[in-house]
Amino acid sequence: MLLNARAAATALIYRQWEWRGLQADSRRSKSLGDRCLPILLSEIRSALGPGKIISAAVLGLRRDMLAFTKDTIPAISRSLDFFNVMTYDLMNRRDNVTEHHTGIDLSLDSVNAYEERGVPCEKMNLGFAFYIKWYKTDPGGGCDKNAICCKRALMEDPMTGADLGKAGAFAWHETIPEEVSASYKRAMAHGRFDPTQGGHYYWDPEENLWWSWDTSDMIAKVLTAEMKKFEGKYKGEKLDAKFMSGASSRIQDEL
Repeated sequence: MLLNARAAATALIYRQWEWRGLQADSRRSKSLGDRCLPILLSEIRSALGPGKIISAAVLGLRRDMLAFTKDTIPAISRSLDFFNVMTYDLMNRRDNVTEHHTGIDLSLDSVNAYEERGVPCEKMNLGFAFYIKWYKTDPGGGCDKNAICCKRALMEDPMTGADLGKAGAFAWHETIPEEVSASYKRAMAHGRFDPTQGGHYYWDPEENLWWSWDTSDMIAKVLTAEMKKFEGKYKGEKLDAKFMSGASSRIQDEL
């Protein structure tokens, strides 16, 4: 009954605003129970009918894909037109070492995970982060020797899970927080690309801050890597060098 009511309310709002499509956020599935997500999506699809586009923002870390299994994917896929894979926020407060929050290897792994579970390649869209993230590192965590996978400061209260205020993020169009502005300038001046995992980063030794973000070149590299992986699965469509150059230019304009 609860799922029917939620689906009906969603359909009513949808029609009142005359939307052409609907995006669901799979992060909210935990409030219903992971097994309920296929049922809820089916109810929403029934309420809206087959002519409307429904997509879902789906989490990129394997450990968070609790609602997306080989058993549930067929039912979920019948209700969705697209899976918008969140190939970002792949490092969060629960991690205890520095990692890229977005990157080539991480993006490929996210897509691989959904493909392994049965999501058709043609239904997947890649997500990109138009924002930057920073985290405090442990002063004695060895970041001066190896900035990648060195120890971070404690991010959450171990008993309550409360945010301890040692991490943050902001979009490129937003005002840079004053408390990290000097470190941010250093990150922009000295940021580097990790050729092993394919992420862009900077560790600031002056303030013990780890920065992770996407660049236009890195986004182009992710797209190229994904298209190489799926070559032949998109009915022969390819991203050629001219297209990629134009895509990189347009992304840079946005950033």
